Amino acid sequence: MEYRPLGRTGVRVSQLCLGTMMFGAWGNPDHDDSIRIIHAALDAGVNFVDTADMYSAGESEEIVGKALAGGRRDDVILATKFWGPMGEGPNQGGASRRWVIEEVEHSLRRLGTDWIDLYQLHRPVPGTDIDETLGALTDLVQQGKLRYIGSSSFSASEIVEAQWAARDRQLQRFRTEQPPYSMLVRGIEVDVLPTAARHGMGVLTYSPLSGGWLSGRWSADATPTSPARQRLVARYDMSLPENQRKLEAVEQLAKVADDAGLSLIELAIAFVVNHPAVTSAIIGPRTMEQLESQLPAADAVLDDALLDRIDAVVHPGVNVNFADTSYGEQVLTPAFQRR
Repeated sequence: MEYRPLGRTGVRVSQLCLGTMMFGAWGNPDHDDSIRIIHAALDAGVNFVDTADMYSAGESEEIVGKALAGGRRDDVILATKFWGPMGEGPNQGGASRRWVIEEVEHSLRRLGTDWIDLYQLHRPVPGTDIDETLGALTDLVQQGKLRYIGSSSFSASEIVEAQWAARDRQLQRFRTEQPPYSMLVRGIEVDVLPTAARHGMGVLTYSPLSGGWLSGRWSADATPTSPARQRLVARYDMSLPENQRKLEAVEQLAKVADDAGLSLIELAIAFVVNHPAVTSAIIGPRTMEQLESQLPAADAVLDDALLDRIDAVVHPGVNVNFADTSYGEQVLTPAFQRR
């Protein structure tokens, strides 16, 4: 396992980060089995674990906390996120100072730890001043509850705005960005990755298998079974032209992988970590079998000829289906478009 600098923090993290969205009611409800998967990843050299408060309504954080108990916490760079609704109340979510300060305590309790290494704003919140959020996060860093802060699914302009706000107001700045990235979802190559690199940010990308599309198990008559994926109709409705194009691209990419002596899963993850601006790819196994199929990607080597073949299938900077990104969902609403 290779360990890379997390931006300019001085911290080094594994090139594969264990994502835990699938641990709990959204995926694997068996806590003991989920803990075994986490331990297996740590034993394989993974030292970076990412979760979020909203994953299975906090259950994922609880599982991670159990897994890191008993002496494993100190060796792990632990990341979690806030923003998603955690209750019925109008202020139980978002990025306000009030919620940030309240919710970090809940995450610390669920994780069974005194500090969080990387606390990330899960999505941009257009109606909340970014310096409101950064001010609260700065206070928590100074209190020792957080080590670093980061963003997730920020556009390039939002990354710059947050960096400038931190500089102008002498606040802690986002040290990392967590965008979606895969062989089918390459839009961030145009602006997000170059912008993050210019600002010295670490990049931990999510969904390298594009929500399971690059696992090799999707076909024209497939339907999602996990609750998390059933909510994302636009990404999995096989009748949509965008998803039919994904099926065609996956078929071609599977041939590229086979010619290279790799599984499609190994090719997909290796493609992500091969980009010089990417620090770590978040893998999100639900089962031990899935973890074991993903770990070998850390050792895969992709030469220029192989990368050229991938580019010929999905051109650099292109998203085959825009719905596979997280961009625009906060601003492309009727209220913001005066409809």
